[in-house]
Amino acid sequence: MHMIELNDIFKTYLVGDNVVHALRGVSLKIGQGEFVAIMGPSGSGKSTLMHILGLLDIPTSGSYKLNGREVSELEENALAKLRNETIGFVFQQYNLLARTSARDNVRLPLIYSFASDDTVKAEARLREVGLSDRIHHKPNELSGGQQQRVAIARALVNRPGIIFADEPTGNLDSSSEREIMDIFTKLNQEGITIIIVTHEAEIAQYARRVIRIRDGKIQSDESKDLISKKESNPSAQSPENETQSSFKNFLHFKTRELTSHITQALRALLANKVRSGLSMLGILIGVASVIAMMALGSGAQESIKQQLSSLGSNVLTLRPGSQRSQGVAMESGAVTRLTLEDAQDIKQSVANISGVAPSVRGRGQAVYGNKNWSTQIVGTTSDYSAIRASNPAVGRFFTDDEGRQRSRIAVIGMTVVKELFQEKNPIGEVMKVNKVNFLVIGVLPEKGSTPFMDQDDMIIIPIQTAMRRLLGKDFVDSIDIQVNDESKMDYAEDAVSQLMIKRHHVRGDPDSSFQIRNMADIQEAVSSTSRILSLLLASIASISLLVGGIGIMNIMLVSVTERTREIGLRKALGATKGSILEQFLIEAVIVSLIGGSFGILLGWSIAGSLSYFAGWMMIVSPTSVIMAVFFSAGTGVAFGLWPAQKASRLHPIEALRYE
Repeated sequence: MHMIELNDIFKTYLVGDNVVHALRGVSLKIGQGEFVAIMGPSGSGKSTLMHILGLLDIPTSGSYKLNGREVSELEENALAKLRNETIGFVFQQYNLLARTSARDNVRLPLIYSFASDDTVKAEARLREVGLSDRIHHKPNELSGGQQQRVAIARALVNRPGIIFADEPTGNLDSSSEREIMDIFTKLNQEGITIIIVTHEAEIAQYARRVIRIRDGKIQSDESKDLISKKESNPSAQSPENETQSSFKNFLHFKTRELTSHITQALRALLANKVRSGLSMLGILIGVASVIAMMALGSGAQESIKQQLSSLGSNVLTLRPGSQRSQGVAMESGAVTRLTLEDAQDIKQSVANISGVAPSVRGRGQAVYGNKNWSTQIVGTTSDYSAIRASNPAVGRFFTDDEGRQRSRIAVIGMTVVKELFQEKNPIGEVMKVNKVNFLVIGVLPEKGSTPFMDQDDMIIIPIQTAMRRLLGKDFVDSIDIQVNDESKMDYAEDAVSQLMIKRHHVRGDPDSSFQIRNMADIQEAVSSTSRILSLLLASIASISLLVGGIGIMNIMLVSVTERTREIGLRKALGATKGSILEQFLIEAVIVSLIGGSFGILLGWSIAGSLSYFAGWMMIVSPTSVIMAVFFSAGTGVAFGLWPAQKASRLHPIEALRYE
């Protein structure tokens, strides 16, 4: 069985409106261990023939069998595997990666091979071609002959059964030409099949068989006396004898390939620092915006939560209703008035109630020494401190016994402390409220202010004292009711409503007689609005990520165009469509992740600065950071996918011919 069998091969190209017939019915057989030179003038079809033989191009029609296997029946990945393990290429233009050392250029086929990626093996191939002192040199540091030797070492690194060389000495001087051909002769003597394309007769003399081609047809096929060759390793040439790699070897191969892609991606990015930096900038700004906006939204939610928590949790507020008569709204309490007995009955009769605090409110003038301040007066019971989260930060709250005794004691807010007592400790001091002496026994916790009221500007006194001695009220303004279980809020609200209907003999619409406000509903509504605001801010910031992603896509498209020949080289050396796709996707993801990492730091800094200098509450949550990382990586994948797919779909020979 011959290694190569061609039968009636045709190859046509469409150049504009013209059809070019590169090969016209070529039939050819080449045995294992032969040294063949294919000669012909420019345009004769010899390079096209070699590209078809080397699986870089496909014929328009005809049959091509490699080691007895019909090539036209093989899938793209199988062809890539054959190019990697069975075939070695030596190109006329060398096709070395510019920013890569000689050793790493030689290692390139090993990236796509299940064979071990051994740097020792690459260095050994370089020593075989006489470059032991040039292992770490880059192509621009090597002469033309040395670069061609690197290309030969690269072709040999997987010990292929066939080596194709396209005008391997076309760019070399006479001395380098002889050295390169001596290397090919030695390799052929070791059993490797050598197929050279040349137009020089002196180069063809090294071959044992010379095939002359003209106008796409074979004109002559001359053979010299063959010398015996050493048998090459058939497992390296025949796909029939390939063995399946173990799962462990597969994982090792994928890890090695991934590591190589990351290294190549970083090398490509460093080679174009300004362009890479500009593409990262869009992602950086987008991620920083998302982090800062989500921190602002989370801070706003927390601030609102703290302010609402000061109003109490699981609280129902009962207020007297109002009624409209002939289009005129009557004052609150004109229909039904609430009493202290209502509050006591609610506490005793309604289940799941942990506290009830009736309240009266009014304005009063507080005086201490030569200071005076107009403030809000709240009369209530001892349950108020627990219901409204108002346990004194300093001192104590009054008791029910003190309330029944109508004691003239008070708990004051921080605003009152600052206005009347300033730096002095108010506990134990006596102040006047509407000319009535009150002993300060506690200071309320600081709750802050809203655009509507200052929660720290108040004086709280026992309700009996407020109603009888200070405000002169017979009825309470509201009753706060705390439910011990949030899930029982609706039940408690209905129970209180039914009790009030019964106690006050309400007929018709109860809403006109009294109102019950559910603080949990209010908190949920405000929190929901805050969440929507946070999402809106994050969505606006995400537009920056979209712009950054488009920038990455543009940069990657430019990169694909610039590196078309490199893509062709990698495919010629065994890279599959998936490998090329993975490589360019990794580059896009690395750009996004680096930009995203700096964006996280910038966003964190912005949040910290706004919190420190502007006094805004900013909370950078781990969730927002994780989301930013996934967003940035996802942006790289999403916008890098099209350029990566474009690169992976390039045909090897078309990419290699790209200028």
